[in-house]
Amino acid sequence: MSGVPDPSEIFHRAAEEGRRRLEQPLLELAATGFIAGFTIVFGIVALGIVHAAIEPQFGDVARVVGALAFGVGVVLLVVGRAELFSENFFDPVAAAVERSDSWLVGPLLRLWSLTLVFNLVGGTLFVLVMSVDGALPPGSGAAMSTTAEELAHRKGAGMFADAIAGGVLVALLSHLLVSVDSDGGRIAVAYIVGALLALGPFDHVVVTVLHVLFGMRFGADIGVATLTLITIVSTAGNLVGGLGLVTLSHVAQAIGARESDT
Repeated sequence: MSGVPDPSEIFHRAAEEGRRRLEQPLLELAATGFIAGFTIVFGIVALGIVHAAIEPQFGDVARVVGALAFGVGVVLLVVGRAELFSENFFDPVAAAVERSDSWLVGPLLRLWSLTLVFNLVGGTLFVLVMSVDGALPPGSGAAMSTTAEELAHRKGAGMFADAIAGGVLVALLSHLLVSVDSDGGRIAVAYIVGALLALGPFDHVVVTVLHVLFGMRFGADIGVATLTLITIVSTAGNLVGGLGLVTLSHVAQAIGARESDT
């Protein structure tokens, strides 16, 4: 198709963005991750508010409408240039691969670990703010608490599978964003990925942990040990899906495309 970049061009664009991310000073990296953490909370809150308003009359339709509402949170992330864990897999790895003299393992680990930490710090602080009594419309807290218990009480294998799917979706978002040239296209891609993520619901470690924290604040029967398990399983699944399935596959695609051109 005319105007659609080929895999090599997408890879080159991703590498350029990846170099910028890898070279961020500590303060910029921490602030970017912190902003993403509290920004995504708006998506969770929107999901809870809409679910509470729709569910009494329309039952399970509320899950679909809530997922559509959550997609707005991912749009805010993309437009605001905030950075969510696992959304930053493809671009930095592309930059590392282009640096044939080094895989930049240290900077990659620094980027991913600090992004995850500050996503959770920023998100947790905003969860505490938004869960203050009276901050949300009536019923919103109960809706988020119910969803949190559903997320927390799944079997380990199912949780891990959902986390793989969540890692695939969010890492795929990074790849898709460098594939489109228009702001409207970026917004559309971000919204679609966000809605699919919530519709599953598929686990992204930051989104799931923050949703469970909301549930705990609103009285869900979830303990710290369960929250810790969710964090570990979701992170592992996101790594498998985001790095193993999406990022490495697209790296192989780009390398193969280059070889076919020589």
